[in-house]
Amino acid sequence: MPAKQPIFITGIGTGIGKTIISAIVTEKLKADYWKPIQSGDLDNSDTMKVQSLVSNPATKFHPEAYRLTQPFSPHKSAAIDKVSIDMENILLPKTDNQLVIEGAGGLMVPLNDNFLMIDLIKQLNPKVILVSQHYLGSINHTLLSIHALKKYNIEVMGIIFNGAKDIYSKSYILNYSNLPELGTIPTFENLTRKAVTDAGALISL
Repeated sequence: MPAKQPIFITGIGTGIGKTIISAIVTEKLKADYWKPIQSGDLDNSDTMKVQSLVSNPATKFHPEAYRLTQPFSPHKSAAIDKVSIDMENILLPKTDNQLVIEGAGGLMVPLNDNFLMIDLIKQLNPKVILVSQHYLGSINHTLLSIHALKKYNIEVMGIIFNGAKDIYSKSYILNYSNLPELGTIPTFENLTRKAVTDAGALISL
């Protein structure tokens, strides 16, 4: 078991910047990184993306528990690959370092017929950082995600907003949820190792 409680990076949906935020948090904390389930894009996986953006020598990248070939939800990808995702096989990697875990998709993404991503989070017992992004409908998606995490009694460190600013959405989410804002990360025109390192100053952990 890790010496420190892991940090799990989850999001309000797919494609809202979990991997970028994972890279920033990993670099800021000089933490280890782990993506339990990779669905598709195995030649340019999220682990490989984060590895290309992290510059400190302390971070160790732990292998995925499941590497699925298709870019779908894990339960569909596993079925196509004729693989059964067994929750008992998804075990925290051994490390004395802080561990950053990146999820796949949102909280209610199915892993198999009985378990969702949020069930895996509960099993691994981390603290959660929720990544949000402003778009029409994002208040609903963010508050529903927070509601689900609270229902599961999962500790939420706070919210990181990724991308364009919207003070109306952000203030409503923070006031309604009573969760802290951990930071706002702008859209990067050129995502480099230096940009990821510098972005660490924009978040408070």
